[in-house]
Amino acid sequence: MRIAEGGLASIPFCGSPAREGDWRCLTAGARLCCTPLMRPEDRSTTTLSERDSKRLLASYGLDCAREQWAANSSEAARAAEELGFPVVVKLCGDGIAHKTERGLVRLGVANATDAEAAAAELLALARPEDGEVGVLVAEQVRGRLELIAGLVRDPQFGPCVMLGLGGVLAEALGDVVFAAAPLGEGAARRMLRGLRAHHLLSEPFRGEPAVDEDALVALLTGLARLAVERPDVVSVDVNPLIVDQGRPIAVDALVELSEPAPPEAAARATGDVLERFAPLFHPRAIAVAGVSTHPGKFGFVAFHNLMRFGYEGRLFPINRDGTEVLGKATLRGVGDLPEGEVDLVFVCTPNQVNVELLRGCAEKGVRAAFVASGGYGEVGETELEDELRATADELGMLLVGPNGQGVISTPESMCAQIVAPYPPAGRISVASQSGNLVSSFLNYAVESGVGVSKAVSCGNSAQTHVAHFLEYFAADPETDVALAYLEGIQDGQHLIEAIRTLTPQKPLVLVKGGAEAAGARAAASHTGALASDDRVFDGVARQLGALRAPSVEEAFEWAGTLATQPLPRGRRVVVFTTAGGWGVLAADACSAAGLELIPLPHDIRDEIDARVPARWSRSNPIDLAGGEKRDTIPEVLDLLCAHPDVDAVIHLGIGIQAASAQVLRTGSFYPDHGLERIVAFHEGQDRRYAAAAREASERHGKPVLSATELGATDSAYGNSGPEGLKQEGRLCYPSAHRAVRALRALVDYAEFRDSL
Repeated sequence: MRIAEGGLASIPFCGSPAREGDWRCLTAGARLCCTPLMRPEDRSTTTLSERDSKRLLASYGLDCAREQWAANSSEAARAAEELGFPVVVKLCGDGIAHKTERGLVRLGVANATDAEAAAAELLALARPEDGEVGVLVAEQVRGRLELIAGLVRDPQFGPCVMLGLGGVLAEALGDVVFAAAPLGEGAARRMLRGLRAHHLLSEPFRGEPAVDEDALVALLTGLARLAVERPDVVSVDVNPLIVDQGRPIAVDALVELSEPAPPEAAARATGDVLERFAPLFHPRAIAVAGVSTHPGKFGFVAFHNLMRFGYEGRLFPINRDGTEVLGKATLRGVGDLPEGEVDLVFVCTPNQVNVELLRGCAEKGVRAAFVASGGYGEVGETELEDELRATADELGMLLVGPNGQGVISTPESMCAQIVAPYPPAGRISVASQSGNLVSSFLNYAVESGVGVSKAVSCGNSAQTHVAHFLEYFAADPETDVALAYLEGIQDGQHLIEAIRTLTPQKPLVLVKGGAEAAGARAAASHTGALASDDRVFDGVARQLGALRAPSVEEAFEWAGTLATQPLPRGRRVVVFTTAGGWGVLAADACSAAGLELIPLPHDIRDEIDARVPARWSRSNPIDLAGGEKRDTIPEVLDLLCAHPDVDAVIHLGIGIQAASAQVLRTGSFYPDHGLERIVAFHEGQDRRYAAAAREASERHGKPVLSATELGATDSAYGNSGPEGLKQEGRLCYPSAHRAVRALRALVDYAEFRDSL
């Protein structure tokens, strides 16, 4: 296929004629011929030839290799001479997706005779399904680093931009990052840092300069603009993108088109989000439907837990027999509820009666329902679940569940939950698609003492999803940190909007299940093949400043850290330890986490020299080598936090003295021989160190993270070091590595906030 000379090819919307004067058509009336493909979802798509793909992408900032189109072998020879040798010769057509796999590329063509022969050979390899073909002759770009960039439309998150290392080997390396469109410059730069081998871009590589970051950012933001402005572009593959003297140059490109999918009308909560969720988290009174006298039944447990933990509002237990439960009289039905007094109904009745139960509650002014009852979509009863949701929507009632575990609001002393535990009050709020994961987070809150404000199990999320709760947490003045567990994503666009609202104000820590699942993508695109569900989710989370934790326990540690520590001003870390081996491992962990273990400032070294014998490490990590006196550790903690070159401190070894005290306390010689006095001293010192870490942190506004395995290994008697940290409202990390990873989460969120 030939395109009219003298201008950019017309790239009209697929299925729409080009219009003279249209911005998409600089050559009036020209029309691209595209060859249909079939996508996994049976939507008809078309591909543009490499030449036309590049012309479209060039209008969005793509920097391409110089090239010329040739219809036959003699034209190819002339084009090669004009470009200068060596050149690359490729067969090009709208039906040719991946030339390398079919052997349709000739590299290093050194003269006109070879160019003519290569073109003739390639033209002879054309197939009928390739459509109209020609030969592209291009300058051969030389570079030691290859990248891949692209665009894919994710089923949940919509258009997503991709960047990866490896070019044609990108699928084998798997070092790729994604971000959702639209994409700002700050998010694009964070995207680059998400590559595992980012240093290959930011540092000189094999004698070549570092990659021009501004050029990569322009490419990624250009692809994002293309995604927004051209909804008919379903996939873009720029592969390879060769870095030549720091400049990324596209040597191949593929664009897929399709009829634009009609926009989905997503239902959104209207009105004030605090008002909408007030009856769930701040109910004046609660009805418990399905209260039983059997202590193993959900209705009994929920009613018991509300009373056990001191819910401050009125409770109305409902039992169809009117039987007394836990010494309280019960109502026989929702019709007996007082008019306009009850805000929330906790539902434990059989699924067949719940629609009418909601109608009866609405007549009494109930505005929210938490449905713990099962037997809905989780067992294939989708019609029952749809009816329940439709009824709640019709009644204007907030519905959580069904098949949910419960809801907690510590400001109301409310434990409307069918399992333990009930956490201490605090500033973390939890939303989870799994009830047992809510329990896990609450167990960590109980163990650590770092408390929770709200917690909710979404169950089947018939009406209310995790995204709705994130919107509420963003507005809730009683929430400082959000913590969420996700498996399936019901509305990716809504989730993006909710996170985008939340994270500029408050941190969000996420755990994502189902990481191995991969969506069906465009078969013609390397970019699509690389766009697994988990990679796309990971990229979107990074782009929006959400912190994705690798495990449930670390997710709570990160949330607890964000709730109790100040944000660091940078990545400069000092490790302060009472034993050398811990410090070495902590230094390794800092390096692996991308934190900067700074050389110990001279003035800090001089100050410590004046306090301890000369055998201390005199470097970072700081190891006092047992030379400390009564006040040395509190003084050094304050000294470190006060220094302008220190952004954060990792404090190791708390609890050692108390552990020794426990050995003395439990032996047959205690309390004689002076043991009572030394035990009290040792235990008191570790409590002092816990207090000193918090005080120095708060005084100077810098994080101090204290770690010791003694929090777990001495938990039977309660070592005064870890227990002291708990009393100070700070976490005790079980290892230096966990403390370092929690610090990195602090740094990541601080840098995200700074980039806004």
